[in-house]
Amino acid sequence: MFFYYLDLAWRSIKKTPFLSLLMVLAISIGIGITITSLNIYKMASVNPAGERSSQLFAVQLMSQDVDTWEKINQQITYQDGYNLRKSDLPVRQTAMYLTGMAVQTEDVNFSPILEGVRVADADFFALFNVPFLYGGPWDKQVDEEGGYKVVINESINQKAFGGGNSVGKTLLLDRKPYQVVGVTKNWNPSPKYYDVNNGAFDDAEQIYVPFSLAPIEEFESRGNNNSWRHEKIRNYSDRIASEMHWVQYWVELDTPDKQQQYQEWLARYVEQQKQLGRFKRPDARGEIKDVAQWLSFNNVVPEDNKVLVGLSVLFLIVCLINMLGLLLAKFLKRAPEVGVRRAIGASRIQIFSQHLVEVGLIGLCGGALGLLWAWVALYFLSSKFELEDSLAQLDQSMWVIAPLIAVSAAIIAGIYPAWRICSTNPSVYLKSQ
Repeated sequence: MFFYYLDLAWRSIKKTPFLSLLMVLAISIGIGITITSLNIYKMASVNPAGERSSQLFAVQLMSQDVDTWEKINQQITYQDGYNLRKSDLPVRQTAMYLTGMAVQTEDVNFSPILEGVRVADADFFALFNVPFLYGGPWDKQVDEEGGYKVVINESINQKAFGGGNSVGKTLLLDRKPYQVVGVTKNWNPSPKYYDVNNGAFDDAEQIYVPFSLAPIEEFESRGNNNSWRHEKIRNYSDRIASEMHWVQYWVELDTPDKQQQYQEWLARYVEQQKQLGRFKRPDARGEIKDVAQWLSFNNVVPEDNKVLVGLSVLFLIVCLINMLGLLLAKFLKRAPEVGVRRAIGASRIQIFSQHLVEVGLIGLCGGALGLLWAWVALYFLSSKFELEDSLAQLDQSMWVIAPLIAVSAAIIAGIYPAWRICSTNPSVYLKSQ
């Protein structure tokens, strides 16, 4: 019976092509706007750490002086990062920051390229589940003593070495030779939760070097640099001894007991620093936030996004109200035909079901067209307003969500017109015939 109703629905749509097209356009525009805002919200609010979200923690320290900013900073100082590495409580831990270097190879025909570089400890890769194609991270000993080791991803590996296993080869960074110890797969979590304050939806770095090389090679910080007081920075030694915040710090604590112990360890560290003349605020403290808390603290998904989703749904409702009017006009125009069908034995429920199938078909067409509008809108936002690529990609779930919303919304809008047409008195139209 359903396929019979579907055949009747298609014939009805072909009989009134202009009116049917108006309804498809009405619902498609509403669906397009709704899916665009919903896609951006979904891509921005996803927790990329998955089930490990509650085990990974960003570390913060309220290290500033009195009469300065009152909010705890997202980053910490270099000296605090260096000191925190001495704790043996975390399963894994890493200090890190963003820099950039010129990339070359020993091939004289290779043109140098500028790339963002993540300065980090060896634990970075296991901490954030970075997948490897070849090799692995450098030895832990490098984190203590320093060493010219580098991990690259497969894109850089392809550019520099033509792909394949490049472990053991030499990569030149700012003309210094580094031995390749690992090649990762192209890994790009969105949002980039391990460093949201330097661009939550920027692409992940493609090159990684040891944090222990920072004071040796004097890697500059190309991320956010904040300081609560004016200091004369004459050289790199002054910088790493300053109160400037430019380092991110993450730990893995796999049990509630370890989380509590680490909080207590941070409290003792704060007290120790107070005795050394730092951390002078009465509310000086250390905090840890898991991935979900960290994304919320940094307002990675602004409230504006939720408002936009709500407004787009309201716009969809307006489109459905217009569709309801068009459906009433279309269905009531066929009242004489429906009267004849009722007279020869069709029940009200059959008439009602037939018209709902027609409404659902219109909704399905509108949903498909709405997906096209959404794709065009995301492409436009990406190209004209520099929307991050990770947000401008149409999520695969939207290919299911859009038709479901469209069909469901269309059926809701079509209930009243379908009820009106199946409730008419057939004798009135029979007499007119």
